[in-house]
Amino acid sequence: METTFTHQPSFTHLVVELAAGETILAEPGAMVGHSPNVEISTTSSRDGLLSSAKSMLGGESLVVNEFTAEGGPGEVRLAPPTPGDVKEHELQDETLYTTDGAFLASSPDIDIDSEFGGLKSMLGGASLTPLALKGTGTAYIDAYGGLERLDLDPGESYTLDNEHLIAWDDSVEFETRRVGGLKSTLLSGEGLVFDFTGPGSVWYQTRDVDSFVGILAPRIQTSDS
Repeated sequence: METTFTHQPSFTHLVVELAAGETILAEPGAMVGHSPNVEISTTSSRDGLLSSAKSMLGGESLVVNEFTAEGGPGEVRLAPPTPGDVKEHELQDETLYTTDGAFLASSPDIDIDSEFGGLKSMLGGASLTPLALKGTGTAYIDAYGGLERLDLDPGESYTLDNEHLIAWDDSVEFETRRVGGLKSTLLSGEGLVFDFTGPGSVWYQTRDVDSFVGILAPRIQTSDS
């Protein structure tokens, strides 16, 4: 499988070249197009009914689409729903956690599951159960705006706003907290943050969809106006 990124970094588009028999998994709605010999199947889970139920609770789609080249090489073109960047990440018998909507695609040897992150994840707004990409293979994550990576040394810490958080290694530890008291939270426009501590890497997006929607909402005329 070979991949090419076009239109980076603002409107990144992923072109996947599949050898005969090769498969790529993708989030529903990610497909832009494919060659005629690519077959599409939809699976409710990689790990059975329990994983499906957990994925529903986590906010991610219940299903993933499998694109397979049949009878020869094929091509699939994928894109995220918002303007922004896409990055490729190689996993070596490890786990990458992603927030809602950050998973775009992966090689078929990656197990896609959801795990209960506990009260910290619930407070952090990273969904009830962060999506866990496990195993050895390639994962593709997307962002609204630019997609940046922070590499933390052992004991090194960094704070990220929860609306900008995209993904983190399973080796990274984190805590969540509010920024100031209720009054300062409301006035500052900030809310919950993640305090990450290395070793490991954390990814964040340079723009916040909710903030953008908040700017547009007052300017959009309703049917009653």
